[in-house]
Amino acid sequence: MRAMQLPEELKGRDIVCVGFADWETELWTNQHHLMSRLAAGNRVLFVESLGLRRPQLAGRDVRRIARRLRSGLAGPRARDGLEVLSPLVLPFHGNAAAEALNRRILPALVTRAARGMGMAEPWLWSYVPQAEVLLDALAPSLVVYHCVDDISAHERIDTASFRAAEARFAARADLVLASAPELLRRMRELSNNVLEAPNVADTELFSSALRRDADHAVDPAVAALPEPRLVFTGAISAVKLDIPLLVELARARRDWSLALVGPVGLGDPTTDVSALAAEPNVHLLGGRPYEALPAVLRGADVGLIPYVRSELTDSIFPMKVYEYLAAGLPVVATPLPALADVEQVALAADAPSFRGAVERELALDGPERRVQRSAGAASHSWDARLREIAAALATLPGSR
Repeated sequence: MRAMQLPEELKGRDIVCVGFADWETELWTNQHHLMSRLAAGNRVLFVESLGLRRPQLAGRDVRRIARRLRSGLAGPRARDGLEVLSPLVLPFHGNAAAEALNRRILPALVTRAARGMGMAEPWLWSYVPQAEVLLDALAPSLVVYHCVDDISAHERIDTASFRAAEARFAARADLVLASAPELLRRMRELSNNVLEAPNVADTELFSSALRRDADHAVDPAVAALPEPRLVFTGAISAVKLDIPLLVELARARRDWSLALVGPVGLGDPTTDVSALAAEPNVHLLGGRPYEALPAVLRGADVGLIPYVRSELTDSIFPMKVYEYLAAGLPVVATPLPALADVEQVALAADAPSFRGAVERELALDGPERRVQRSAGAASHSWDARLREIAAALATLPGSR
């Protein structure tokens, strides 16, 4: 990540961020990108996932529990310019006894870590409403609720207790950020100060996909596939990805290579990819470091966002939208509500229309259109988003 100039409103602060994922994860999300940038000019304590989802006895969850038990016995650790705390909490939200214990344990652990960093009255910036238990202990000078997913719609989340906590926390937040229209609608029922903040991208990094020279090669695994190459990057998870649509697409056009680049089962450890693996023109290429994704997209002909339609995905603005566009790619997606007004994205609801949309985008694509897409995406950068957040914070009473 390149060095950046933070707005003055976002410098010299102490920030306690409560995330919904672990810091060292296979895929960075909004919380990782934003906090790593804020850490360039602030002291940041990142509190890892509070275990909102009921764990399963699947390999990924078991390994994660083991890691949490080890790291939870230690204090904060330095990572990517900030401090990371792995609190020991009971992942049984909705259970009165577990929640009572968490209300005692979590504030003690976080307060001790914050004080150890010299923080006093820090900002509390949370991606989950369960951070409400920290309000009295931390006495934050500013509270931000950053809502980037409808976590309550996940089938292994206690929806009722999550929504109740969300209503309380959003009402006490000084600023609420909402990343999708459905989240924006719901947050405006809970708070009077809500900023629409769709996911953005490191547009400068991904625009490098337009270059092809000795220093900018195509990812070798992608380069080995026959063209045209249809690429998806991200978690290969049945809770989001429309696997039957991809299988039907692969069978309809055997001359197309479908490359899926990302970890299998992240967010849904029970994901079964056997149907995909059985198709000769579907290629599960595994994950890549974030910095290596432009090399993947450099070899792509179309970027895919084939998500299932559900209550969960209807509240998602995928981060890959502007990553693909910054790379110059034509983009074909299922009709997620958040993408309805993104002109550069072709929407298709089923496999036949999806196939037709890909065929049209392949026929129309060319170097000039790629440059235009990338230029259009440039304004959807982290720099721009931080300026918008800073401007919203500057309007708050008592801001400096």
